[in-house]
Amino acid sequence: MKKVAVILSGCGVYDGSEIYESVLTLLALEQGGARYQCMAPNIDQMHVIDHRSGEVMAGQQRNVLTEAARLARGEIIDLADANPADYDALIIPGGFGAAKNLSNFAVAGAAAVVTPGLISFTQAIHAAGKPVGLICIAPAMTPLLFGKGAICTIGNDKEVAAAIEAMGGQHQECGCSDIIIDDTRKIVTTPAYMLAGSISEAASGINKLVDKVLQLC
Repeated sequence: MKKVAVILSGCGVYDGSEIYESVLTLLALEQGGARYQCMAPNIDQMHVIDHRSGEVMAGQQRNVLTEAARLARGEIIDLADANPADYDALIIPGGFGAAKNLSNFAVAGAAAVVTPGLISFTQAIHAAGKPVGLICIAPAMTPLLFGKGAICTIGNDKEVAAAIEAMGGQHQECGCSDIIIDDTRKIVTTPAYMLAGSISEAASGINKLVDKVLQLC
């Protein structure tokens, strides 16, 4: 049975992992006959957002691993303790946590950097020829994780696409119900809630991404 690492970035679309995208990913993996292990870096979030108002909650600080444990029903490990050799593939759901906690893309744009633990784990998976799936805004990290020329999509947001190109990536427009595949590098990406207007629309692309990642294992 294939085992897939799922890296989370907190809990909640505005400051962590997008909940629907994460749950849809886990469901599709199970329905595809695969096992999964959720993991997250043991670091502080960039900030905490009130998901009712969208405003920053001043004076609050939360831990990415602790918050991600909510999504994983407590079945989660520290990314620093994860061994890439134990997994056949990697998937990173979206949510602003990917651009705020796993990287600083939300504030730095094309000058962004990625959390060191994420780089080492992802590049070890990639170097072993194993597939990687990135969802929603997470593909913005593609050129930082896989180098110049890596192909990905975040949908059709021109500003984000331009930043990806400036970092050396190759962006391709894509609808929320489809995927973009970099066959050479075994990278699969889908826009999900960068474009989706409903959970069903998000599921259409995520299901295809998970199916393709498992096929590439």
